Order: sequence, then C-alpha cells, then structure tokens
Amino acid sequence: QVHLVESGGGLVQPGGSLRLSCVADTDLRRIGDWAWHRQAPDKQRERVALIGPDGTATYIGSVKGRFTISTDDNRNAVYLQMDNLKPDDTGVYYCNWIGAMNTWGQGTQVTVSL
Repeated sequence: QVHLVESGGGLVQPGGSLRLSCVADTDLRRIGDWAWHRQAPDKQRERVALIGPDGTATYIGSVKGRFTISTDDNRNAVYLQMDNLKPDDTGVYYCNWIGAMNTWGQGTQVTVSL
C-alpha cells in the first residue's frame, strides 16, 4: 500500500507564493499520473493540475500561468509551485497518485488572506 505525505501549506498574503510537496513512501516505478486537487469551503473538490508519465502537464483555467506541477526525477514525489496567489486559491490541497491504486495525500491547508 502506498502512502503519500504532504507538506508546504500555510498562510500567505495575496500575491505571495507557496510550494507544496508530496512524497510517496515506496518506489512507484515511474508509472501513473500525479495530480493536485483542492477543496474550498462549501465547494466540491476540483483537480487543479495533472502531470503524466511523459511530463505533460495540464491545469484548470484559473491557475494557468500561476501554478506549476512537477515531479522529482524518480517520479516518487510531486510538487506544486503556486505563485501570485489569490484569495480564491484558499482551500485544502490534496496530492493524488493515479497508478496501480488511486492514492491520496492527507491534505494541507492553504490560506490566502491579508
């Protein structure tokens, strides 16, 4: 069973940056997709970014040009660089490995506020 551990959330002012990390506790053998999702208060969880095995990344429109998803060389970790953060980016962020199993991190809170 794969476990994912997230870190990097916090409180930041509008226009600031945060970098989220998510590390798997086992070798994922470079298979599967990685994604980041978020859930704002009173809203459904949405996928904000996904990166495939070939490194191709896709984003929802509201974060394009501001967020960057990446992995380490072994694809056992995924990162989300978030720049020019806005209050609407507030929520709990979850990493997600879509491989032999659909595995989720524990979530990390991101709050964008003055």
